[in-house]
Amino acid sequence: MNKKIYVASPFGFSEAGKYFMYQKLIPIIEEAGYEVLDPWKLTPENSFNPILSMPESPEKTAKLNKINFTIGENNAKAIRLCDGVVAILDGADVDSGTAGEIGFASALQKPILGYRGDIRLSSDNTGSIVNLQVEYFIIASGGKIITSIANLGDEIKKLFG
Repeated sequence: MNKKIYVASPFGFSEAGKYFMYQKLIPIIEEAGYEVLDPWKLTPENSFNPILSMPESPEKTAKLNKINFTIGENNAKAIRLCDGVVAILDGADVDSGTAGEIGFASALQKPILGYRGDIRLSSDNTGSIVNLQVEYFIIASGGKIITSIANLGDEIKKLFG
């Protein structure tokens, strides 16, 4: 049975992000022999897209509240089931949802491989690559942060076995 890797990232929010995730990132993980747990596919789009197209109203807010909880619950279940996490750390600051998933995975003692291909500075000081607390949870999990997508397949095999 293949090991399962949860991919924590904000890439599903944009067309460019989706392209990179589905054309580059996920194929590398799958080619390395792992099953991907993709939070962007755990909750079917047809369960929330109709809500997003509703006019602003208390009904829309209530439905969004309910589906938001379902999305979070589905993602938490997948993190519990996974053998490790690949976390995308790009951006001026690490995405808050990704940071939450990193903290949760670390608390569950799941190893985390961070990937930051973004050249912008995003740390508290020159002693870290990203926010020091996010970096701490990645390193404390037994993981590491890489800065080249070319190394992803090899680093996944090293970290997750």
